[in-house]
Parts: sequence; C-alpha cells; structure tokens
Amino acid sequence: MVALTFDAGANADAVPSILATLHRYGVTATFFLTGDFVRHFPDVARQIAAGQRIGNHSVDHPYFTKLTGTQITAELTGARQQIQSTTGDDPRPLFRFPYGDRDTRTIAAVNAAGYVPVRWTVDTLGWEGTAGGITAQTVHDRALNALRPGEIVLMHCGSNPTDHSTLDADALGGVIQAIKDRGYGFVTLDALTR
Repeated sequence: MVALTFDAGANADAVPSILATLHRYGVTATFFLTGDFVRHFPDVARQIAAGQRIGNHSVDHPYFTKLTGTQITAELTGARQQIQSTTGDDPRPLFRFPYGDRDTRTIAAVNAAGYVPVRWTVDTLGWEGTAGGITAQTVHDRALNALRPGEIVLMHCGSNPTDHSTLDADALGGVIQAIKDRGYGFVTLDALTR
C-alpha cells in the first residue's frame, strides 16, 4: 500500500486537476490543510473534504521549532476550528509539521494535543516548479524510485509562486497508474492510526 498526501497552504491552483485525477482512478488521498488555505479557499476546501481525508497543517505554516508551547497550541486549535467550521470535518488525529520542522519538544506538544504527526518517505519536489529545475517527469521518477510498501508521497496543491507550474498535478495520473501497475493499492493515512 501507498499513501498519497497533498499539502495545501499557498494557493489552490492544482486542486481541480488533482481531485479529477483521484476521482478518475478511484484513489482517496490525505490532504493537509492550513487554516489560512481554508479561509482563503473555502469552496475548494469543501470540495476536498467531500471525498478525501483531511489533516491539520497549522494555521499559517510556521516553523514549529521556533514556537512556544502556547503558540503551538494556538496553531493546532486555530487550524482545526477553521477546517471544521468550513468543511464539517475534524482533521484529528492527523497532523503534518510545516516544512517537516520538528523536534522532540514539538512532537510531544502535538501528541499532547491529540495528534499523530505524519512525515513522508518521499518528497516529489514538484513544489520547486520548473523555476527550480523540476519537471513532471522528475516528480514521477522520484515517486516511483522510492516505491516500497508503506510509502508516503508528499505532493502539493498549489502552483509554484514564480512560474505557476503545477507539476504534482501534471504527473499525478502517471504516478498512480505506474504504482498500480507494480501491484500496489492506495490508503489514507488513517491506516497509521489503526
């Protein structure tokens, strides 16, 4: 099994394509939404929640190791409230640290708030865009080269801010098909909490 995950914080440019591709292949993924994303794109957040699993990605995507305990609690609570009031879905217990920035203290704080922090096993780097020298083929190859049971693929919902490319969305269909062709199925990250 493989879990496809999408972080949503910057913009929603790739969401229609991502959701259409997931629907076409019958795959359910996990989307980590920031409170700011949900506030700026409420209709899109509701579309995501209508068929996909939602996780918490903080209010405004800060580096958690630079926050106090009170600030961490505010980030978790604020995002959960925004997500829940807009989509009706409770993101708990899934949480992803912005930038993957964590340490023992921040992991303990997130756990104490009732969350399971989830990292990834491969970052497709699609977020770097063509401006960063990445292509849809790079995204595809990175996801497939790291393929193993339990793989957690990190992709993004937004476009690159410089070149506006949506490489994760562009490569998604090919990635799903290639993973299926190798005999793998897909799960949401709820499989980690069972």
